[in-house]
Amino acid sequence: MSAKPRVIYWFRTDLRLHDSPALHAALDLKSECLYPIWCWDPHYVYRARVGPNRWQFLLDCQSDLSASITKLNKKSKLFVIREAPQTVLPKLFKAWRISHLVFERDTDPYAKERDARVMELAKEAGVEVVATRHGRTLYDPDDLVKANGGKPTMSITQVQHAAEKLGEVPKPLPAPDSLPDPGDLSLDFEQTQPSPEPDINSIQRDGKETSYTSLSGPNHDFAVPQFSELGLKPATTPHRGGETRALAALDSIIANETYTTTFSKPSTAPTAFEPQATTLFSPHHHFGSLSVRLVYHRVQEVINKPANKKRASTIPTNLVGQLLFRDMYFAAQAALGAGNSGKRASPGSML
Repeated sequence: MSAKPRVIYWFRTDLRLHDSPALHAALDLKSECLYPIWCWDPHYVYRARVGPNRWQFLLDCQSDLSASITKLNKKSKLFVIREAPQTVLPKLFKAWRISHLVFERDTDPYAKERDARVMELAKEAGVEVVATRHGRTLYDPDDLVKANGGKPTMSITQVQHAAEKLGEVPKPLPAPDSLPDPGDLSLDFEQTQPSPEPDINSIQRDGKETSYTSLSGPNHDFAVPQFSELGLKPATTPHRGGETRALAALDSIIANETYTTTFSKPSTAPTAFEPQATTLFSPHHHFGSLSVRLVYHRVQEVINKPANKKRASTIPTNLVGQLLFRDMYFAAQAALGAGNSGKRASPGSML
C-alpha cells in the first residue's frame, strides 16, 4: 500500500455534505484518493418493504449528492456499486488497493449485522475501519442509553435528563470545500448477482426489476439507478428529496419566525400538505439529506431571540421537542435491538 491512505467513504443514511462527522473523519486522513460510494444493497431492493415514494426520495437524494460531489471535484461523483456490501467491499479493497473504510454507524438491526460482517472482512483484508458514532441524531444513541442508567429511553423526560448529563448538542460541521480525486476505477472482478427471491416488494412493481444488470450500471459509469430500473409503479408524492431541496426548505421555515417559534405538535397534522402543517423534514432526516443538528441550532437561534422568548412554545411540543423524540426512539432501538425495530417509523412522523 502507498504511504498516504486510499479511502472508501461508504455513504448510507448520510446523503449530504454539510454536518457529516464521518465525511470529516475521512477527509482528516489526508488521503491519496477518496472513493465516495453507495452499495446498491439487494436487502433493500428485495427484502425490506419499500414503496415507490420512498424509492423516488432516495434516488433524488443520491442524484443531488452526486451532483454536489462533482461540483467540488469534476473527477468525482457518488459511485454506485450494484452489489451487496458484504460481497463487493472485499473485492473493492483489493481492486482499488484500499487502506481505510469510513462510514457513519447505524443502529438498525440489519445494518448492525451487515456492518459487523463488513468489519470482519475489512480486518481480514488489512483495511482499517473508521466507523463514526454520531450523525443521525442530536446525541449518540449509546451515550443516551448510558446516561439513562443503561436503560432504553421510553419518555421525553428521560431523554431530557440524560441530555443534561451529556451537555450541549454539538455545533454542525461545515460542508467541505474540496474533495480528493478518486483513484483508478477499474473493476477486475465479476459481479455477484443477488437472488431476487423472495421479493416482498413485487406487489409494488408493474415492470421488471433490472437494476443488477451490471456492476457499474447499464452505461458502466457508476450512475445512480433510474427509477424505471426498479420496475416500480409511479411515485404518487409531490415531495422530493435531496440536500439542496432540504437546505432550501430549512431556510424557508427559519425565515418564518412566527411558525418556528410557535410550532406546537398538537396543533399540526402530518397529513396536511396544502398548506403544510409540519416541516416535512422527516424523510430528509431519515436519508440524511438534512442534519438534525443543523435544524436544532437554527431553531434555537430563532426561539432564543428576546422578541420571541415570551411567545415560544416549549418542549415537548415545539420543534426542538420533536427532534428529542427522534433521539428517544433511536436510543430505545439501540438498547432493545431488533425487538424495537418496528419503532423506527415513529421518528419519521414527528416533523
